[in-house]
Amino acid sequence: MTAVAPVVPLSMGLSINGRTLPVIQGRVRPRELAVRVSGLPIGELFWRQLKFGDFDVSEMSISSLAIATSRAPTEWVALPVFTMRSFFHTGILVRTDAGIASPADLRGKRVGVLEYQQTSVVWIRGWLEHEYGIRAQDLEWHMQRPPERSHGGSTGFRPPDGVRLSYVPPATSIGEMIVKGELDVLPFYPPVGRDLIDRSSVDLAREPRVRKLFADPAAEARRYHAQTKIFPVNHCVVVRRALVDRQPAIARELLDCFVAANADATQRCASLAAPANEVGLLGTEAGAALGTDPLAYGVRSNRPTLDALLDYIFEQGLSRRRVAIEELFAATILDS
Repeated sequence: MTAVAPVVPLSMGLSINGRTLPVIQGRVRPRELAVRVSGLPIGELFWRQLKFGDFDVSEMSISSLAIATSRAPTEWVALPVFTMRSFFHTGILVRTDAGIASPADLRGKRVGVLEYQQTSVVWIRGWLEHEYGIRAQDLEWHMQRPPERSHGGSTGFRPPDGVRLSYVPPATSIGEMIVKGELDVLPFYPPVGRDLIDRSSVDLAREPRVRKLFADPAAEARRYHAQTKIFPVNHCVVVRRALVDRQPAIARELLDCFVAANADATQRCASLAAPANEVGLLGTEAGAALGTDPLAYGVRSNRPTLDALLDYIFEQGLSRRRVAIEELFAATILDS
């Protein structure tokens, strides 16, 4: 059955990245649906959607969606559209004088995060615990986003038992704190600039006191994937559940749109002789070695990755129960 375009265009909120640009710029749009697209900073987008439900369709943090779903039915149903993915632990940053020569040295260190329940940070904690036996309780956490402006503020977040967590004062940021020696570790380069949610004025890529934990991130990414067969995801796309309940074909129409946008983005990257954004740290040859279409959308090809993520969210005390994949994604596209 073909979805019927609503009289009023659906509002759509997307972060600005290589996988969403074809939709934001209008090169790819749903065939049977009218949409009004807004491009926003990621933190602001997720906060607005979780707190106010500003958009009919939007990108969403998978961890936040799973956490909310574990507590009660949400007004959102997910599509297996993974607009951002990476081997997140390969981007960890450390102070050069913090005595960190290997991942095992991270135990007991001070870690700065934008958000404790961020999907990328969930992946890093899962990697640390499963490969090195370092649990969240073995580190000291400093969170930049205050409760009222955090994803966790909308999903009932409380620090899990035994986790030492404090909030960063509003006059500073995790980027400034690691430069001053007040933090030892960051999970990635924090965004530079200000929006409704985040703030940072430090470009750590030019900071000599900070370096990447892994001297060869591409080699570590290849090792991790060879061992686990996981290519971590952190964003999906959600649709207002009431819309899908009324017109189930909307889910498939939107999925087809994002699949087309993904193909458009991949083709443009290839034409520029540049690797896709999400595989950039691997290089084109290593990216191809990951397997057939490592950036594919859909549930079936990403099930091992999704199962691992949902396991980590529960293991780390973020969700009240282990959420099933079938609870998150629209029933009509579970076979995708």
